[in-house]
Amino acid sequence: MTTAVVDPVETPRKGIPGLAQLQRIGRSLMLPIASLPAAALMLRLGQDDMLGKAGVGGTWEWMLPVASVLAAAGNALFANLALLFALGVAVGYARKSDGSTGLAALIGYLVFKGVTDALSPYILGEPAEGKPQELINYGVLGGIVIGLVAALLFQKYYRIKLPPYLAFFGGRRFVPIVTAGAAILIAVVASLIYPVFDAGFTAVGEWVTGSTILGGFVYGTANRLLVPIGLHHLLNSMPWFQFGEYTDANGDVWNGDIARFLHGDPTAGTFMTGFFPIMMFALPAAALAIVHTSKAKNRKVIAGIMGSAALVSFVTGVTEPLEFAFVYVAYPLYAIHAVLTGTSLALVNALGIRDGFGFSAGAIDYALNFRIAEKPLLLIVIGLGYAVVYYFLFRWVITKWQLRTPGREDDDSATAVDPTADVVDAPSRPVGVPTPVTDGAR
Repeated sequence: MTTAVVDPVETPRKGIPGLAQLQRIGRSLMLPIASLPAAALMLRLGQDDMLGKAGVGGTWEWMLPVASVLAAAGNALFANLALLFALGVAVGYARKSDGSTGLAALIGYLVFKGVTDALSPYILGEPAEGKPQELINYGVLGGIVIGLVAALLFQKYYRIKLPPYLAFFGGRRFVPIVTAGAAILIAVVASLIYPVFDAGFTAVGEWVTGSTILGGFVYGTANRLLVPIGLHHLLNSMPWFQFGEYTDANGDVWNGDIARFLHGDPTAGTFMTGFFPIMMFALPAAALAIVHTSKAKNRKVIAGIMGSAALVSFVTGVTEPLEFAFVYVAYPLYAIHAVLTGTSLALVNALGIRDGFGFSAGAIDYALNFRIAEKPLLLIVIGLGYAVVYYFLFRWVITKWQLRTPGREDDDSATAVDPTADVVDAPSRPVGVPTPVTDGAR
């Protein structure tokens, strides 16, 4: 008889039911997402207009194999996003995770993919003569599910004790075995429901990608509103890595806004472009408004803090150091910021502007993808317009409603907290709200 040794149950904390688990899932997604900037950089440098034959390689032919190597390296990561998510989510979500957690996720996903591929002819039908078999494809969603299952099974069984004659397979060695078994069951069920899932998911994806103006507004607003509670990663995973499908000149199929944009899809960028005006121009202008509305005796200190946060936002697209300076102490400002972000995504989509990023909507990604973007110069014009709106609107709201933004605290209150520091100790943080992860639009 087998027995599982389970970790002691943690004392539950007060807060929104299930929020802590969703936050853990959201944070676990950051591990695989962290690999994408490197993949995007290599893929972009390896394209023809950069180091390829239409770029540097046209002058120095010895750069052509370099471009091919970089493009292949970047493509390898994007082509295996589901596997990366399975591994990353498993390691990031499981408490006390180790190598066996990642191995369990790897085995689980390979089994899941193998079983769904084997069942594809029975579920989707045989292909016409000379045509390839259509395969069941859950994309990164399948990887996320398998990663979570592997993490949960690891936590339950990593200290399991088996009978003496099976003792070798006890403990952590048991986790990949049980994960493989679970993956078979999940794959069978997932295959059976795939036609219904695919029809529903395709309908949602087509509506979201087709209704670019309304879809962009809703997504942009929701993205910012979810940042304070750490759930924006869950929202981002679908439009950035799942929605939409593009087949490139080589016949390779790519899903999600990021991969489709970097591989030349002329319709991609719906869920990325509108972040550039906000992160490069609007939020730095908001920082300036916060400085100008601070008390004179605090202005020099606040200028240094806000200036550094604004520079980070402009250059890299990492906005949390700036946003967390006012999200809890002046939440009306943050609500306004969220809605204005939604309008930015809607506006650029209405104007047919198209851009993208591998990390976030900062100047680095803007410059890197300038040559494959559509109407990128208009983003600067729009960004300057949003900067004016943000500056005067923030300044008016702060003074009209007497909001306690940094530098406007009462004389007997604590000194201004540097938003670039560890803000988890801020007294205004509600119960159950996680430490912010500085990852920009992500």
